This record gives sequence, structure tokens and C-alpha cells, in this order.
Amino acid sequence: MTLVSSVLLLGGAILSGLAGLGLLRFRTSYARFHAAGKASPVAFLLVALGAAIETGWGGAARLMVAAGALVLTLPVGVHLLFRAVHRTTVSTLDIDELAPAEAQSRAR
Repeated sequence: MTLVSSVLLLGGAILSGLAGLGLLRFRTSYARFHAAGKASPVAFLLVALGAAIETGWGGAARLMVAAGALVLTLPVGVHLLFRAVHRTTVSTLDIDELAPAEAQSRAR
């Protein structure tokens, strides 16, 4: 195992552990989504890059396809979770920018 791949694998593992710690420690669901949504794809990219160095071209191609799929789909999934939580929790905000236009006009 090369030094570069070891550093990348270790960095990804540490970042993934920090994301997991954020999921346990943060109080609001918004902060938890932020911790998981930002750190996990970067951690996966680091681990995939480290593993790609070790596995050769065939393994690297498969890992990059998986990384591409993760980077394309994770922001959409986190956004949908944010919206679902926002729409189902009671908010103390005066103006709800995500509410339909009719609901905003009735609230004023």
C-alpha cells in the first residue's frame, strides 16, 4: 500500500467519523442533515481515490462511477429531506419562504 493511498484512506475515514459524530451531537435535524450531507460525499471521494490508487484501472473506473452517482444524487436527497422536515415541523418564523404563495398571503 502506498503512502498516498494510505493518507487518503485515513483522511476519508476520519472525516466519515466526524460526520457520524456530528449526527450524534447536533440537536436539530437541519444541523444533522448538514453534517451528513456535506462530509459524507467528501469522505467517500477520499476513500474512493485512495482505493482507486490500489485497485488499478478497472477498480478505479467502478469507484469513479459510484462517486459520480453519489455526488449527483446526494444533494437532491438532502434537499428533499430538508423540505420534508421544514414542512412537517412547527416553525416560529413570521415568513415561510418555502410555503405556497396562497399560504403566505393568508398569513399576512
